[in-house]
Amino acid sequence: MALRWPDFRFAYSRPGFLTFKLPEQQFLAPDFNLASVFARAYGFTLGKVPHGDPAIAAREAWNLLGDRPIRHIHVWERDRAEPGDYGFEPSITPAAIAAYEALRTACPRPQWLAPGNHLKEEAIPADWIADCVLVDPDLWWIGFHRARSAASCWPGGLLGLDLPRDAVSRAWLKMEEALRWSRLPIAPGSRFAEIGSSPGGASQSLLGRGFEVIGIDPAEMAPAVLENPNFRHIRRRAVEVPRRAFRKVRWLTADMNVAPNFTLDAIEAIVIHPEVNIRGMLLTLKLPEWHLASEIPAYLARIRSWGFNLVRARQLAYNRREICVAALQKPFHRKPLS
Repeated sequence: MALRWPDFRFAYSRPGFLTFKLPEQQFLAPDFNLASVFARAYGFTLGKVPHGDPAIAAREAWNLLGDRPIRHIHVWERDRAEPGDYGFEPSITPAAIAAYEALRTACPRPQWLAPGNHLKEEAIPADWIADCVLVDPDLWWIGFHRARSAASCWPGGLLGLDLPRDAVSRAWLKMEEALRWSRLPIAPGSRFAEIGSSPGGASQSLLGRGFEVIGIDPAEMAPAVLENPNFRHIRRRAVEVPRRAFRKVRWLTADMNVAPNFTLDAIEAIVIHPEVNIRGMLLTLKLPEWHLASEIPAYLARIRSWGFNLVRARQLAYNRREICVAALQKPFHRKPLS
């Protein structure tokens, strides 16, 4: 934030919830792009509302929102732990549901609101959205934003995911969120190569969408994944896999438990090979030390140098100390197939 917005001044904060003051006479459009890899959701704050009685708090929230043409109400709690710790995963909690119901009931102009349950349904880009962040059990922060990106259309940037009971790992959540956030134009029946596929949660997400998957990992895969006829396991490290194995692969994913440059070294050796023609990628880059965050622009520039001209990064809701990079090559045929 300090690098991207040097004039912003750090203000009220709690873990998982940050506010900044804008300089006087500086104005931003309601649908401005914060351009932050680490901000899961963002908007303008209007003030805080102590929560004693939810009905009273809801009325005070609408007083802050004024006459803005609100179409959707988004309510979520700040994360109180890292995803995966102590069984915690970001989600719309019962407290958020109760606050949403109070806000909807108290809305002074209900005819302006979109129909349906705003906590479970995607807003439309350009919709005005009221934000209520449950920072503490007795404290709401009220604000607003205008829907712009895929994530901004969902409360707290959560894309309506629940881990299936048969998922073999939480990597299912990471892959499913990456696919929904990136909106890569992947045709039905496409073939993926997944580097670092064990035990198979991400593969399950891809297979569940009807894709073919080549899982590359020296470790074992879960039986439920191996049994799928659209899955093939290459039990080797990526550097040991012959490049001919990637000839018919158009989409590549990777989630390797190594530093970012090691992941990028392995990917680069594949995508620049003359017999390989990868159209798009979803890469997880681990950040074992937070100072590596300053290297993210260099990582993205390196990926662009391989011919991927659309490259974006985001710390997904279900990421831990890591980020997801979506890369797409346009036009498709960067080099002739062999």
